Amino acid sequence: MNIVVLDGFTMNPGDLSWNELAELGSLKVYDRTSAGQVLERAKDAEVILTNKTVIDAASLRSLPKLKYVGVLATGYNVVDINVARELCIVVTNIPAYSTESVAQMVFAHILNITHRVGRYSDEARSGVWSRQADFSYTNSPLMELCGKKIGIVGFGNTGSATARIAVAFGMEVLAYTSKPQSALPAGVTKADSIDDIFRMSDIVSLHCPLNKETSEIANAAHLSLMKKSAILINTGRGGLVNEQDLADALRENRIKAAGLDVMVNEPPREDNPLLKLDNCFITPHIAWATYEARVRLMNQTVKNLRSFIEGNIINNVAL
Repeated sequence: MNIVVLDGFTMNPGDLSWNELAELGSLKVYDRTSAGQVLERAKDAEVILTNKTVIDAASLRSLPKLKYVGVLATGYNVVDINVARELCIVVTNIPAYSTESVAQMVFAHILNITHRVGRYSDEARSGVWSRQADFSYTNSPLMELCGKKIGIVGFGNTGSATARIAVAFGMEVLAYTSKPQSALPAGVTKADSIDDIFRMSDIVSLHCPLNKETSEIANAAHLSLMKKSAILINTGRGGLVNEQDLADALRENRIKAAGLDVMVNEPPREDNPLLKLDNCFITPHIAWATYEARVRLMNQTVKNLRSFIEGNIINNVAL
């Protein structure tokens, strides 16, 4: 079986092994693949593994040997699922491998904004603290999380993991979810509306899938409902945020700050207005990328493919 990995570098920059995958067939791994290289590299592939390289309808129809596409992520919008289904090509994903890592990044952003640890560490190193008259030096407001309200939009794996951490900090948790109140854990209250999430929360954290209903859910109208002291966190999908509306709100200090691990365009264009704002903190889509999460990702990738070969398909999203 010919197996081609189109963009393996982000999952495995060199600290993991491809050996278990190689045991399942003839393996070729490419670090990155452009759109124009897909057909040539995958022409003899029975199995394609891809993270962000798009496998569109034309590609699927042009690869007659292809039987299986394994998406090296939870989201699988990079594959034309309808055409894959039509052609009887199995498409699998990797659910929930990065849940705890993403929830951890949510609070890395929250703690950075509320305590500015990196900034104060830099100032101590550069001598700013040494030049002060007092033993304690601050030049920005600090915020305690206990008693504050966090609104979580979407209550799947990462949303619920984020809620567990928030409860441990003593925060009140509001959830915008289709689940009934009876299905929510202790300490979590179901919000009546998305407007209530933005209006009532000290921190809003986005964890919903990106679709027609949630596209740009953090827009001018919803941002205008937020407290001036409020914080927006997005570790979900870049398209959940209207970036110009957020930039305007931050620049005009209509909300306190934002922490983003995802952007509409990745990497973002250099003229993106959010990149220039001191109250917008951006990490380069790394919430998922802890070593532990990538180990789980690799292990599940192998398990998915092995199960397919054995005729016991799991995590099939093209049913």
